[in-house]
Amino acid sequence: MPDPTDDPRSAAARQADKELLFKGVTCALIGLVILLAPYVARSDGVRELMAQATLVGWFALVLGLAFGVQYAVRRAKARRQP
Repeated sequence: MPDPTDDPRSAAARQADKELLFKGVTCALIGLVILLAPYVARSDGVRELMAQATLVGWFALVLGLAFGVQYAVRRAKARRQP
């Protein structure tokens, strides 16, 4: 009889979930850095350059959040499995 503490999910699925979470956190952090850089930069040239990259920052932030939601959905499905 299997031990109730054993996780029925495969190691590959758990590794894929961890990678998805890592991608989500990384993308979200990159997006935040790009969006906040114009307010923190001291040089006018860097400030203007980072202000022009606002669209990229929003895209990275939204992509990171989407990865995070996908990770949460996968974890919820895995918990419902017997």
